Amino acid sequence: MILFGVGGVGRALIRQIVQNRAYHAAEYGLEISILAVCDREGAVVALQGGLDDVTLLDVVEFKARRRRLSDHSQGGPQQDLAAVVDIASRPGTLLVDCTATEETVPVLTQALAQGHRVVLANKKPLTGAQEVYNRLTRAGATGSQPAARSWSASRWEATCGAGLPVMATLNRLQASGDPIERIAGAFSGTLGFVMSGLQAGQPFSAVVREAHRLGYTEPDPRDDLGGVDVARKALILARGLGWQLELADVAVTSLYPAALAELSVAEFLAALPALDDHFAEQVAAAAAQNQVLRYVARVAAGTCQVGPQAVPAASPLGQLSGADNLVEFHTRWYQPTPLVIQGRGAGADATAAGVLSDIVELAFYR
Repeated sequence: MILFGVGGVGRALIRQIVQNRAYHAAEYGLEISILAVCDREGAVVALQGGLDDVTLLDVVEFKARRRRLSDHSQGGPQQDLAAVVDIASRPGTLLVDCTATEETVPVLTQALAQGHRVVLANKKPLTGAQEVYNRLTRAGATGSQPAARSWSASRWEATCGAGLPVMATLNRLQASGDPIERIAGAFSGTLGFVMSGLQAGQPFSAVVREAHRLGYTEPDPRDDLGGVDVARKALILARGLGWQLELADVAVTSLYPAALAELSVAEFLAALPALDDHFAEQVAAAAAQNQVLRYVARVAAGTCQVGPQAVPAASPLGQLSGADNLVEFHTRWYQPTPLVIQGRGAGADATAAGVLSDIVELAFYR
């Protein structure tokens, strides 16, 4: 495999591969050979064979200190990921994308056309143009109309719910011919934390500041509170159902007004108390109906909606607390009680575990 991205998820993936070598060999007869590791500016490439574990763990430590691979003792600058793939790859190599950028799309689509395979933790390639989604997820797709489903060339489990088997469940339901009528879920541990705090009676400003202090939010909390990351996950699920939608088609309700968008982070945090009464009223109105407020993604009837919503307190979403993720699949066979997947839906280790599972699965399709 060749790894793009050595942030938290990429580093955790390398550690898990090294730690599980004996297990994968004994249980699966599998050796995962990392041929190259790339960041935005540099790469460490194996001259022959794969990178040894000492080098890999040194790369992990090096990147944890926020260093660039172009400055690594065994690294060098890279201006073109496609060139790294040409130099390092072998037939059928897996390209593993743990970045958070659309810039990997050209090399990913080119690699698939050359017979390589792709594993994605990066949501952005799957939530750009529909044509790109088709090329990445359906072998043989050449335009806006997808080819038949194919799971032998790419996997993207970790894009929805980290290590939770969300995409695997969707695919199994589809394969069984059980029509999925509706998907509802809480796809953000950060927003789950915020909603749980509101339910416990905390002011919106206080719970957001606490989430920021604990590192649950991005450095700019608006990256979470705006709901775009949840919208991307909803779109991936909708496209997994075969719907032809773009990100602009997802209706997103932010947790902050547009007037706060241009403030600095410090100014934004200072302005949050102005929203406290609004959210307190929403929580109280929901409670009066035996409901609770959650930040929900709904995929149903050809549409995607993302935003705060009152749900029955006794429902799976209503009973959710803390930073867990939860997905409900409402189908012909799973009704009136939906099929529910719940658990840790964020974090580098959980996401890396989802990526590693995809790698092992693709190895058996070779």
